[in-house]
Amino acid sequence: MDILLIGCGKMGGAMLRRWLDAVPARFAAVNRSGRALPPGTEHATGADALNGRRFDAIIIAVKPQQIPDALPDYTGLLAEDGCYVSIAAGFSAASIGKIVGDKPVVRIMPNLPALIGRSVNGLYANTACGETHRELANQLARATGAAVWLDSEDELDRLTAVAGSGPGYVFEITRSYIAAAEAMGFSRETARALVLETMGGAVEMATRSQDDVTELRNSVMSKNGTTEAGINVLRRDGLLDTLLEDTIRAAYDRAVALR
Repeated sequence: MDILLIGCGKMGGAMLRRWLDAVPARFAAVNRSGRALPPGTEHATGADALNGRRFDAIIIAVKPQQIPDALPDYTGLLAEDGCYVSIAAGFSAASIGKIVGDKPVVRIMPNLPALIGRSVNGLYANTACGETHRELANQLARATGAAVWLDSEDELDRLTAVAGSGPGYVFEITRSYIAAAEAMGFSRETARALVLETMGGAVEMATRSQDDVTELRNSVMSKNGTTEAGINVLRRDGLLDTLLEDTIRAAYDRAVALR
């Protein structure tokens, strides 16, 4: 199987490294950024350099706003029974179809932990896709983490808002948490270690537990204790819930705008 990757930035490159180890295929990548490609990847500077070769899958890994300009150069390189796979946020299968015609298109929405094999990947296939196309997409997704198939692109946009953008929210919350620990007098190094170990342990505990996270939270609190005092501030006026809902809604609205 021959697969072409258009774009090899941070996310595309991270996923490519996982694919090389897990997917039985030969990979070529168009990379104009100067970023080094993983060993075993054929490098191409553009469509002309590929000399009219045909690929079983063409993976679109450029930014959504670049797709209309970049993709037309590669439409003649897809094999007769091949498919397009897009990891670009927001840009719909229908919008891709306007460029490539009535072809099988699968969208995979990963998130940044793909770099360590812990991505949450949402997948959506258009009606032109067959089982072979879906199986390839499943292989690609599972090589970087979990694969969750969705029934509509609106659902994929909602997943983008929750999981695709989610690591950014977590990193921002973590940054604020570390700053708060520093304000308590800890050095930056100690504050970072305290916060990351606390968050990592809590998330792992929640992952392993069958209990609802509300029950886990309550198990930390004692009446009139330190945790309850802190939680009361976090929950004051429902601000935290509202803020997170607004955050996810803003990301969803942007994904819709990119369709």
